[in-house]
Amino acid sequence: MSRIGKYPVEIPAGVQVALAGHTLTAKGKLGELSLQLTDLVDATIEGAHVSIVPRSETAPARMMWGTTRALVASMVRGVSAGYAKTMEITGTGYRASVQGTNLVMNLGFSHDVVYAIPSGIKVTCEKPTIIKVEGVDKRLVGQVCAEIRTWRPPEPYKGKGVKFVGEQIRRKEGKKK
Repeated sequence: MSRIGKYPVEIPAGVQVALAGHTLTAKGKLGELSLQLTDLVDATIEGAHVSIVPRSETAPARMMWGTTRALVASMVRGVSAGYAKTMEITGTGYRASVQGTNLVMNLGFSHDVVYAIPSGIKVTCEKPTIIKVEGVDKRLVGQVCAEIRTWRPPEPYKGKGVKFVGEQIRRKEGKKK
């Protein structure tokens, strides 16, 4: 039985949730998100709560029950508080800056890496080695961070590269004489 699907999603003050057919829309102070519901689950809005129930007791319906509830909770939190991830660049001469709608990173290549920031995402560089990615959509914030990280993932010998703040990199010992 789904443990997460049983709990209704609480709608905070300032957030409006609407259900039109199979589309659930959340609107808040930071923006608007919508979710296309599958045919396996039903959603109901009761006061300040959104409840998700499976239409049948089949395994796929029960799987989508918890998944849909988690997606709705992420949507509601995104439009009310938003999501943010902070990344850190480690390495001699490695740095980043925001120029217009592009993130320009110097990561040890012969050229600068230019990453076009997608719409709905705000990227700031507080220091030349700190990148902060903010947005309403949890999936999009994570995807942007993953794309930035793929340019220079942290390596285990010196720890150089792009990593999340607080992430532990397993270090390896270098070769011995």
